[in-house]
Amino acid sequence: MGVTKTDHFTASHLERALQLKALGHPARLAIVEHLGKVDACICGDLVDELPLAQPTVSRHLRELKDAGLIRGTIEGTSVCYCLDHDALAALGDFVAGLVPKRKMKQNCC
Repeated sequence: MGVTKTDHFTASHLERALQLKALGHPARLAIVEHLGKVDACICGDLVDELPLAQPTVSRHLRELKDAGLIRGTIEGTSVCYCLDHDALAALGDFVAGLVPKRKMKQNCC
């Protein structure tokens, strides 16, 4: 198996890649979208919103949490999840910075 060269990239690039990878699944996009609408959610509520089994929703929540895009707090036997607005704003700024500010030539390709 090949050797990865992640040590050649900045910590910011590695963090952004992890976040973008986490958002690269439609279920995770739906979870982030739903959390944005309600601004807080308990896992059971998400199971009612998505056509997925509870263990699958929990796995997707874990991926989003590991990527730093959501936070979770334990409330009794449930875990309440919410968006990490600062992390999502930083990711949005990064993505916006990928687009050139100047207008590209009409026939560039």
